[in-house]
Amino acid sequence: MLAIILLACLAREPNICREYKIQPQEQMDSAHCAMHAAPYFVPWSEEHPGWQIKRWHCAPVSEDDI
Repeated sequence: MLAIILLACLAREPNICREYKIQPQEQMDSAHCAMHAAPYFVPWSEEHPGWQIKRWHCAPVSEDDI
């Protein structure tokens, strides 16, 4: 199972960062995940005001990781 892994930092304190995992709605391979990850960023940003996405990647995770 692949997830989108975000590294986000507080806008007012950019030294405070945290990793977040987003589970895509459907199963996908890494190429598909990389091409279709961007639409997940807007709802995530709306749910996490004050945080800025610094980087992201797709990676395998277990269900316990999400």
